[in-house]
Amino acid sequence: MTIMFEKSAPPRPVAAARVATPRGAETSPATAGPVSHGRPPAERWRPGQLEFFVLALIVLLFAQPWIVDRLGSPRMQTWATVFVAISIQALPFLVLGTLLSAAITAFVPPSVFTKVLPKRQSLAVPVAGAAGAILPGCECASVPVASGLMARGVAPAAALAFLLSSPAINPIVLTATAVAFPKQPEMVLARFVASLGTAVLMGWLWARFGRPEWIRPMNRPHDHGGSGKWENFRLALQHDFLHAGGYLVIGAMTAATLNVTVPKHVIDAVSGSPWFAVLALAFLAVLLAVCSEADAFVAASLLGFSPTAKLAFMVVGPMVDVKLIALQSGTFGRGFAARFSSATFVVAIVASYGVGWWLL
Repeated sequence: MTIMFEKSAPPRPVAAARVATPRGAETSPATAGPVSHGRPPAERWRPGQLEFFVLALIVLLFAQPWIVDRLGSPRMQTWATVFVAISIQALPFLVLGTLLSAAITAFVPPSVFTKVLPKRQSLAVPVAGAAGAILPGCECASVPVASGLMARGVAPAAALAFLLSSPAINPIVLTATAVAFPKQPEMVLARFVASLGTAVLMGWLWARFGRPEWIRPMNRPHDHGGSGKWENFRLALQHDFLHAGGYLVIGAMTAATLNVTVPKHVIDAVSGSPWFAVLALAFLAVLLAVCSEADAFVAASLLGFSPTAKLAFMVVGPMVDVKLIALQSGTFGRGFAARFSSATFVVAIVASYGVGWWLL
């Protein structure tokens, strides 16, 4: 007896819920997501470096007559001279500072600094401040060096004391001061005492009142480790030089602009008052941003001002100027630069008053 079985149809799949899909795409059963069969969705266009470069060329092409006329004016020529002079003066010392900072980061183990500097910050600050007399550099070099010291575990108070003292009391600066004031040897001693006192006092103030969150941590690529010490040195040098060099240009442009726009009669009007003369030259040092190796000759040329006012110019300049503020802002953050520069300015003026009254 043959039994016939009827072939049954396969069960129908359960209908999936409809999913709205864009045109040109269908839903995949496994993922229930759109499967694109057409062009990918258009991304928002953003201009790149090439577009900005072409735009700059077009602007320069059409603005060429206006630019040529402005470049020929005496004010613009003065601006260009000041800008180039500041940049050329600072660039060698910036290179020196970045080389030293990169060498410290790559070749010097952190244990060296813990052995050399005292463990107590109150003692480490004056030691670091006195060490500033060894390195011949200006403020452009001291910022990356101080950053490198902090990266190697040095206390910020000690590194900041070195940052302030290095451009103010090194042998080159003191020698230049002696040459600029040949008949006033006490000016060299006054500059050394006032500058070192300001640096040490600011280090102690930071150790007492400073907060770690006020210093922006630097994202240095070489801190993550390279293939060797020389590779770390190359990465450190490249990063620090490009980072500090950009802010050096900004600071030099600001100093050149202020140098051209501040009227000379404003400076002459306050030179007769002993108190306002000190404040005037202190603010002038901030605006002019003269390199510390050359500021003594500028101060000596200000014949209408008192010796104390000239001392304030030489003490404030290497520690607080628009170029240095820009470098500090780019390295440690704008909040740090605002607090630290303001406090340093006040302490430097007070130190100049006291030392000038004592020695001058």
